[in-house]
Amino acid sequence: MDAETHRSRGKGFLSGNNVDRPALAAMLMIGSLSMLGLQDALIKFTSSEVSIWQFQMLRSAMNLALLAILARAIWGTGTPKPKSLWAVTLRSLFLVFTMVMFFGGIPFLSLAEIAAGLYTYPLYIALLSTIALGERVGFLRIVAILAGFIGTLMILKPGSENFGLVNLMPVAAGFGYACTVMTTRRLCREESPVTLAFGVALAFLIVGAIGTLVFSAGPTITYLAEWRMEWPYLFTGWRDMPLWVVLLVVVCSILNLTANIGLAKSYQTAESSWLAPFDYSYLIFATFWGFVFSGNIPDILTFGGMALIASAGTFVAWRERRNNQELTRANFNRNLR
Repeated sequence: MDAETHRSRGKGFLSGNNVDRPALAAMLMIGSLSMLGLQDALIKFTSSEVSIWQFQMLRSAMNLALLAILARAIWGTGTPKPKSLWAVTLRSLFLVFTMVMFFGGIPFLSLAEIAAGLYTYPLYIALLSTIALGERVGFLRIVAILAGFIGTLMILKPGSENFGLVNLMPVAAGFGYACTVMTTRRLCREESPVTLAFGVALAFLIVGAIGTLVFSAGPTITYLAEWRMEWPYLFTGWRDMPLWVVLLVVVCSILNLTANIGLAKSYQTAESSWLAPFDYSYLIFATFWGFVFSGNIPDILTFGGMALIASAGTFVAWRERRNNQELTRANFNRNLR
């Protein structure tokens, strides 16, 4: 294969998309989520050595460098410019919020618990579709949303001695991720996945640098000393890192960049409602890697809550897909008259 043919194929895969390819989207999603599960386990493993801001800043800088190399190899130029700068910026900020909420609880919660909180996002999508888009929510979808809420309570265990505000952070991450998915599908479908990954990496670099500078100030910020003792991962800035942590940052960067491009492409290539059942494979990967690295095995309530959330989210997605198909048939029949 010559260089020009290689670049042509790369451009085809890494360009925007307006044609659905469900099988490709499913494979991309499962592969990407397996990489993210491993990455998140590595981040939890290193959380006692670095701050969230320092880690995100370094990983994002590495992501940008890798993206520059990739863009040069595929296009022979720089990263493709966004077709809609404000939409790419909005998506990037939603994902930054998601990841801060998601990783912020990593020192205190198991990876399976954090993952289960994040995967309330299909329920948020159903609610946001009703509020923002005026879509009608039927009785069965309301039941599914309530079931997902019960599953969330089973995992959070409110009223138990271990319950605190940190338990709500993954649920907040689920809201942020729902906004990210809706923005990707509705506003960024024709953007290159490389452009979307570049936007996220740049946003993380800026936010990470700001967080690192602010929380490195230490004693100059009132009450920060107490917060640093209780939440060092969130409220410290720059910390000296051993070499093995630096190497894991590089590994996480490669995993993160590859997975982000794959996920962006998958959401561009198929309806999010069709992808939902495959999306829940992350719960399996998170549980597996959490056991490998930390020996964490979820209790029966957590497993039950995860099953409820997955079932409710899949049902909501299936109903959305069915409604869309019925609407398409109705419009087709109307046009035939």
